[in-house]
Amino acid sequence: MNLMPDFARMKHDLARLVAINTENPPGHELDAARYLHEVLQAEGFDLSLSEYKPGRVNVIATYPNGAGPTFAFNTHIDTVPAGEGWSTDPFVLHEADGKLFGRGSCDAKGPMAAMIEACRLLIAAKAHWAGTLMAVFTADEEIASEGAKHYVANQPPKIDFAVIGEPTSNTAFTAHKGSLRPLVRVHGVTAHSGTPHLGENAIYRAGQLLGLIEHHHEQVVKCKCHDLVGHASLTVTRIHGGHADNVVPGACDLLLDRRMVPGEDEAAVKAEIDALLALANERFGVRAEVIEYKPTTGGATQTALDAPIVQASLAACREHNHGNGGPFGFQGGCDLVHFRSLGTTGTVIGPGTLAVAHKPDEFVPIDEFIASASIYRDIALQMLRKGA
Repeated sequence: MNLMPDFARMKHDLARLVAINTENPPGHELDAARYLHEVLQAEGFDLSLSEYKPGRVNVIATYPNGAGPTFAFNTHIDTVPAGEGWSTDPFVLHEADGKLFGRGSCDAKGPMAAMIEACRLLIAAKAHWAGTLMAVFTADEEIASEGAKHYVANQPPKIDFAVIGEPTSNTAFTAHKGSLRPLVRVHGVTAHSGTPHLGENAIYRAGQLLGLIEHHHEQVVKCKCHDLVGHASLTVTRIHGGHADNVVPGACDLLLDRRMVPGEDEAAVKAEIDALLALANERFGVRAEVIEYKPTTGGATQTALDAPIVQASLAACREHNHGNGGPFGFQGGCDLVHFRSLGTTGTVIGPGTLAVAHKPDEFVPIDEFIASASIYRDIALQMLRKGA
């Protein structure tokens, strides 16, 4: 049974995917989805494209191979904007020094190309496994995971096991943080800037709230810790106040970023933020409210270390990654949480590192890129093995 990855074929797929601009915003994954449809249909998958907004598309590929569990590969089609500072064209795959450079090369078109290759290898060896193999490639992970949220909300078929493709240096991540982003408006009273005593400066009031936010992070939030993902956090990432040079500002908006660890409840965290605003009012007379929660990737989650998919993932990573398998945890979020909402157990694995994702000259090491296809292959074979 020859199940060795074909680097030339993988590189071709990655070059085609990198050349299709899926910067988010605006996303527009349709052209890349059409390419994925073409490639996977050629391998015998049943394909559907789910366009939940104009140009925003999920790719759902299914390959039934007898009775057995369902195993899915998942990653996202979109990328962050290329930005400035690249040494070469970010949309032309460039090979140098044992690396492949391009926007999305590790986050997450590299994992996607490796998953496609793993699918080819598995279909070539379909006599050795039984069940249903899926590839679910989703839109919009980089901003709000709308694609994954749309997929799980529409009563998809049961998925028993999943591997999510993200850059983890080919180690197994079994947990990730979640996020909430409340937009808080601090209210004041406008007045002529020459007579500030006739108004209430919302920026000054926001400053009083900021001190409470910092104290709450240091004394309460960061004390919440998880073995794999580390500490929870609360910080401020944006501030905007005032509308004219000569007017005391009547409002000041603060965007908060609250990172949750597995085990934290979103409703409880929202109540905690409301209590913090109430404390600002009680202590300083600050009038503030959450006017909206900005969309995020989603909540925190984890898969138990004794779950079969975790054990299979650790074994495959150790075999093909110089003995380094994990488990580890993501500081950020990803789409695992949405598949976990379906009752799926899963892990997050992929070539490349977050240290170069979202930056100019993003790259995936060629050796990791090739090895990831073998890791994906071996995990699927283990979870779909006959008689399991």
